[in-house]
Amino acid sequence: MILSMKDVVKKYDQLVAVDNVSLEVTEGEIFGLLGPNGAGKTTIINMIIGLTKINSGEVKIFNKEIKKNEKEVKMNIGIVPQEIAIFEDLTAEENVAYFGKLYGLKRNIIKQEVEDALNFVGLWDKRKVFPKKFSGGMKRRLNIACGIVHKPKLVILDEPTVGIDAQSRNLILESIRELNKRGATIIYTSHYMEEVEEICSDIVIMDHGRIMARGSKEELKGLIKEEDRVVISVEEVKNSITQKIEKLSSVTSCIEENSEITIVSEKNSDNLGRIIDLVSNEGIKILSVEVEKPTLEKVFLTLTGRSLRD
Repeated sequence: MILSMKDVVKKYDQLVAVDNVSLEVTEGEIFGLLGPNGAGKTTIINMIIGLTKINSGEVKIFNKEIKKNEKEVKMNIGIVPQEIAIFEDLTAEENVAYFGKLYGLKRNIIKQEVEDALNFVGLWDKRKVFPKKFSGGMKRRLNIACGIVHKPKLVILDEPTVGIDAQSRNLILESIRELNKRGATIIYTSHYMEEVEEICSDIVIMDHGRIMARGSKEELKGLIKEEDRVVISVEEVKNSITQKIEKLSSVTSCIEENSEITIVSEKNSDNLGRIIDLVSNEGIKILSVEVEKPTLEKVFLTLTGRSLRD
C-alpha cells in the first residue's frame, strides 16, 4: 500500500479542514482528489509529506509512519505544489539540479538525472534559459521536472494546471500518464473535473474536509439517479411529432424549440433507436443527435448541492 490514512482530523482553531478522513492509495494507480478550493485537498497533501501535523488519526506512506521514517519516506516522494516553486535567478538546469540535491542525489548521477527530467517535460533545449523568460505553462513543466528529478515512487501533483493554456495543460496531462506508465504512483488534486475524469483510475470527491464519494468515474456517475436526455436537431419539425414521442414507453417529456427536439427518458431506457426511427418515419430529416451523459460535475452537484467551482 502506497498511502494509508485512517480517521485523520486536522483543525485550525474552530475550522475543521480535514474531517475524519480515511483512504488508501494502491501502487501503480492515478488517484484523483476532486473538489473545489477549500475542500481540504491541499491540507491532505501537506499531511502526507509531513508539512502539516494531524490532530488525530494515522498516516502511513509505503506502510511506514512518516514521523519515524521521515528521511526515507520523503526521498521516495516527489511533490509538485500548486504554487510554482522555482528560482527566477537560476537557469532551468540549475533549478532542477538544486532540487535534485535537496532530494539527496549524488554528484556522480545528478547531471544525467537533470537531463532526463528536463527531457521528460520538453525543456532540455531551454536548460540555459532563466524562468523569467518562460510562459506560465513552461514554468509549470519546470516545476514538474524539479519534483521528479529523483525518480520518486510516489508523485503528488497539487493543481498543476492552474492558470495555463490548453496546449500546456494537454502536455502536462500526457506527462502524468507517462510517469504512471514508468511505474510511479500518482496523487492528483484538481477542481477541474474534466482532467480528473480523463486521467484518474480512482477518484475521491471531497467537500468541506469530508469524503463525499469514492470510485471510478463510471461508479461515481452511477451514484446519481440521472434521466437520459437526447437532443435531436432536425431540418424542420412536422406534424405532432412531440406528442408521438411522448407516447413511447419510458419517455417522460419531449420539448421542441428552434428545430431542436429534447427528449427526457427514464434512466437506462435504451429507447434512442425507437426515437430515431419514429422521427425518420415521419419524414423529418435529422441533422444531428446528441446524447447527454452524466458528468462528474453533475455528480458533485447532486452530492453537495453546489457547483464544483463555487
